[in-house]
Amino acid sequence: MRTLLVLIAWLLLNLPAWAHKPSDSYLSLSVEHDQVEGRWDIALRDLADAIGLDRDGNGQLTWGEVRDAHGEIGTYALSRLMLSAGTRSCTIQMLEQLIDHHTDGAYSVLRFHSNCGGPIGRLRVDYRLLFDIDAQHKGLLRLTQGGQTNTAIFSRESAVQEFSVAERSRWAESRQFIHEGIRHIWLGFDHVLFLLVLLLPAVLILAEGRWQAAGEFSSVCWNVFSIVTAFTVAHSLTLTLAALDVVRLPSRLVESTIAASVVLAGLGNLYPAMTSRRWLIAFGFGLIHGFGFAAVLTDLGLPHDSLLLSLVSFNVGVEIGQLAIVAAFLPLAFMIRRSWSYPRLVLTGGSLAVIAIALVWFTERAFDVQLFPI
Repeated sequence: MRTLLVLIAWLLLNLPAWAHKPSDSYLSLSVEHDQVEGRWDIALRDLADAIGLDRDGNGQLTWGEVRDAHGEIGTYALSRLMLSAGTRSCTIQMLEQLIDHHTDGAYSVLRFHSNCGGPIGRLRVDYRLLFDIDAQHKGLLRLTQGGQTNTAIFSRESAVQEFSVAERSRWAESRQFIHEGIRHIWLGFDHVLFLLVLLLPAVLILAEGRWQAAGEFSSVCWNVFSIVTAFTVAHSLTLTLAALDVVRLPSRLVESTIAASVVLAGLGNLYPAMTSRRWLIAFGFGLIHGFGFAAVLTDLGLPHDSLLLSLVSFNVGVEIGQLAIVAAFLPLAFMIRRSWSYPRLVLTGGSLAVIAIALVWFTERAFDVQLFPI
């Protein structure tokens, strides 16, 4: 009981009130002979944190403020990107800056040209954007040459990577997106809390209006299996539809609905109306969560062969992350299910705490306000 309470308390106390998806930038490089044409999409909110774009301090970025900071934006970004071919460093020249809109807001688009002074057999990319202020930031790369596409993900731990423009390592790409899927589920605290809220009553049964301990571990596992499978099938479906651009919903709507799903799932534990078919709840809200998972892939704009590989690998990573959460939680919950405090402290208290956190998320996302500084 003490271990499980400490685990839940740690999760609740360390959850930042993220109102948006984690920080990502999108870097596209096109290689031809000794030249590289580049496009780099960086979120304005990230640039505002890094170099202070909001000059009047009113909390709102204007086009004038962004335009006046073009020189500073270009200098800041390009000082954190280095390209080289073998022993030759590639010069980078800024061409223009534009504004584009992704699923989660406005981005500054930097278009640049790079000359490597000779044929490019292997391209080395040194990516250092935002790592000094955001350890969780990721850079998503699309590298194309002669109709062939490579993808990669830069993190603080893998800031320097080298690519053969003549060869493509599908295993390396798959491995990176599996890792990204695991990271996304573990750092996507709204997804984690939704899953945990559904799992909290899994070791209990409702009899005569009261929660009682479930019997055999096999029946508990079957209940959990149905919940996790329903959630997996649902979010895999909408993740695929969104990543293939068949269906696309506004990020603000998706993120707000995800927060609302956590609130409703928590309320379902306090006022249980559907205890025998909780998999239906997991499936219904899993459809919305899938759109949240898809955001990291759709904005990268991968061609279909790379997108399918990335999609499958990313989804495998998400499932690995989910199974790790279930494996850590379920045995502890089953061992203490008969205690007096499980239905009162863990189920009721945990659900109330999750509802409070999710209400903050919903307010921030739906009304675009920040209730707590982070």
